[in-house]
Amino acid sequence: MAAHADSFTIATRGKGTYEITEACAKIVSASRIHSGQVTVFLQHTSCSLVIFENADPSARTDLHSFFDHLVPEDTPYFVHTYEGPDDMPSHLRMALTRTSEVIPVMNGRMALGTWQGIFLFEHRRAPHRRSVVVSVIGD
Repeated sequence: MAAHADSFTIATRGKGTYEITEACAKIVSASRIHSGQVTVFLQHTSCSLVIFENADPSARTDLHSFFDHLVPEDTPYFVHTYEGPDDMPSHLRMALTRTSEVIPVMNGRMALGTWQGIFLFEHRRAPHRRSVVVSVIGD
């Protein structure tokens, strides 16, 4: 069994989804692993990962609106607001999603479906630089 790991950073412009499928695919390709799995991991607690529709941007617009409704900012009973009104909502949105995804690798490529993409889901309003770690194992 072989293993390969790499990382990259992505600059966000604030709240929203940022597709990272291609950056992850390049690392999988560089690994030369034909069959196995890839783990994509974020080293943060106020953004998350989602595998989501990548063909129609309106699906992501609805995702953003849903989370804004589900975990609104300025909720009066939040105590953890040191970094502003989006601080605690960002952590809760991350907890409701994931900070890692595991995807099968088949024939040297991620086995994503036709309309699936990997997205960093930024929950903070301010721009950030986010670190993504990608680990590939297999044969």
